[in-house]
Amino acid sequence: MFVELTKFKVKDGKSKQVDEWLNFLNEHMESVLLTLEDEQMYVETIFRENDGDQEYLYWYSIQGSGGQYVGGSNHWVDQKHLEYWEECIDQTSKPIDLTPSVTMIPTKIKNSMT
Repeated sequence: MFVELTKFKVKDGKSKQVDEWLNFLNEHMESVLLTLEDEQMYVETIFRENDGDQEYLYWYSIQGSGGQYVGGSNHWVDQKHLEYWEECIDQTSKPIDLTPSVTMIPTKIKNSMT
């Protein structure tokens, strides 16, 4: 099981597209949840931060091993998700992976994940 939190810089001027992207994911949650099964993704949460003039998105996830990479997915919702990614995430800025120090998951929940 992998627990991750990664910070991504949003391209300047793309805040409205980020609004659309996050709304798209929320509006199509049933389809999104189906794709998470293929990825062995147990939990995925996107956080948004505005720090002055700069905007960031944070991805928090708990994922099992052997899941499908989202870039290899044929699901329409994943393809649209990746279109937004390309439009909104600043690929010139290195993502920041935060290091987990403590992971607290009750045993009965953890056992149901793996």
